[in-house]
Amino acid sequence: MKLTISTVAFLSVLSGVSAICPGFNYGIGNVQSLGGGVNRWTVYNDDCAAVDGLTTNQNPCTQGTFGCSPPPIIFNRYTNTFSGLIYNCRTDPNSGRCGNDVISVCCRNDGN
Repeated sequence: MKLTISTVAFLSVLSGVSAICPGFNYGIGNVQSLGGGVNRWTVYNDDCAAVDGLTTNQNPCTQGTFGCSPPPIIFNRYTNTFSGLIYNCRTDPNSGRCGNDVISVCCRNDGN
């Protein structure tokens, strides 16, 4: 198989692209303060597209989108607001970041 220089260059660019949360469906970013006591958590797919999230001035653990663990508190559950599917979440060393938003937990639906 003969590879052209442009093909090799394209493949090397692709190898530098990394997805978040390998093996998971979604990643949840860290809290983003919007001011006035309002905070936002963004849910990203593995290509870093924002697909869901929660904006609130209340406790995010009691709003229905995210479930929380006992201390030290992390989001341990994500309920998709469009489909109602529930995803289990956990920290992962390969979580990555979407832009400046560091992914705090990765979420996967294991058929539940």
